[in-house]
Amino acid sequence: MKRIGAMFAIVAACGWLAAIQASSHREAPLISQDPLADNTDVYAFVSPRNPDRVTLISNFIPLEAPYGGPNFFKFDDNVLYEIMVDNDGDAIEDVTFQFRFRTETRNLETFLYNTGVVTSLDDPDLNVKQFYSITRVEGPRRLGRGVLIADNLPVAPANVGFRSMPDYASIAAAAVRQLPNNSQAFAGPRDEGFYVNLGVFDLLGVPPADNNTPDSTAGFNVHSIAIEVPIETLTSNARRPGSASDPAAVVGVWSTASRPSITTRTAGGEKHSSRLVQVSRLGNPLVNEVVIPRLLKDTFNAIEPTSDGAALKYVLDPELPKLLNLLFGVQSPPAPREDLVTIFLKGIPGLNQPPGVTPSEMLRLNVAIPPSPNPNRFGVLGGDVAGFPNGRRVGDDVTDIAIRAMAGATPLTPSFNNGINAQLGDGVDGNDMPYLSVFPYLGLPHSGNR
Repeated sequence: MKRIGAMFAIVAACGWLAAIQASSHREAPLISQDPLADNTDVYAFVSPRNPDRVTLISNFIPLEAPYGGPNFFKFDDNVLYEIMVDNDGDAIEDVTFQFRFRTETRNLETFLYNTGVVTSLDDPDLNVKQFYSITRVEGPRRLGRGVLIADNLPVAPANVGFRSMPDYASIAAAAVRQLPNNSQAFAGPRDEGFYVNLGVFDLLGVPPADNNTPDSTAGFNVHSIAIEVPIETLTSNARRPGSASDPAAVVGVWSTASRPSITTRTAGGEKHSSRLVQVSRLGNPLVNEVVIPRLLKDTFNAIEPTSDGAALKYVLDPELPKLLNLLFGVQSPPAPREDLVTIFLKGIPGLNQPPGVTPSEMLRLNVAIPPSPNPNRFGVLGGDVAGFPNGRRVGDDVTDIAIRAMAGATPLTPSFNNGINAQLGDGVDGNDMPYLSVFPYLGLPHSGNR
């Protein structure tokens, strides 16, 4: 019994080490003060309902309480939100989707978000509304050719409560909009779909050894931007790959948020410059949390993938495996950790590594691998090559996968792919809310009246 308890203590404590701030939730000092621009999670996967398309999702606003009235959380009108795709492995975006938001308030003489029961997106009782545009840029995002593909799309409103919105699900579903070229988009609040245990912040307190640890993000929401597009609109040759070995089958995906470089505050207002500065960046989950040191966290959020060489030494010799050994005696592969460089900076050969890849941090997805009919939450480690780190689906247990990868429990370092190394995790095995079976796949947001 003592041995079982000790092993569980290691599992739980490793969850603390790897899940600090949750998946890119408040992951760097500067962005922790700017939640509306803070990337929390990025997803990229071949759509299970439409396997000829790819779904891209970027979430913002960490640990968003649903009861935020009268000024419920929303996208920031002064932030440029972007999702980038690199389709030739050179760490430079080839396709960018830019999302810009604007807010309209019908009646400024009331404090209410809604003045009555809301039954639709265009209900006159919905006092505060948001709309957005989508621009597709071919080539570098600041220099390439941009084409407006949609404008004045409605954002799903906050889920105020059952009195204000008795059928919120239908209102939110109406925010899924069809776009040209067999695409669709959604923007609005969603359930926080990243599940993790953060309770061990209390001086490394270990939860009871019944493996029934709490999902610390349960009850919280995020704001999601999702777009589903045909596979051939993302690949380098504008074709749908015929096989997983096709040189054009792998795309890299990451997301950013950028703000005006200068903001001048006046009494009751703000003025902004036109020049944008990147303030948040996210591809793979947990990289900025447990790989990048405090010295570079803010810098990492601001640089392009082509500059990721600045972080290479921390991937080759990360801190977490040292802590596993120091605190619990868990042995991990010695530095230099070329296995981690492969997983997080290059992609896995024969799975999601593009030819001639430039090492850089982003999700990499082989778009020719079809969705799994029975997804395994451990993704590739569980024998399901349609899951993380081949892209990322909404239900993938990225915390457990990342911890085990850090401990060397992958086929790339087979001598460590066993024992406690292959059992590490945080004890949280699923989300508090069901995921949707249709686009945008993340679950309905929690109500502000619980």
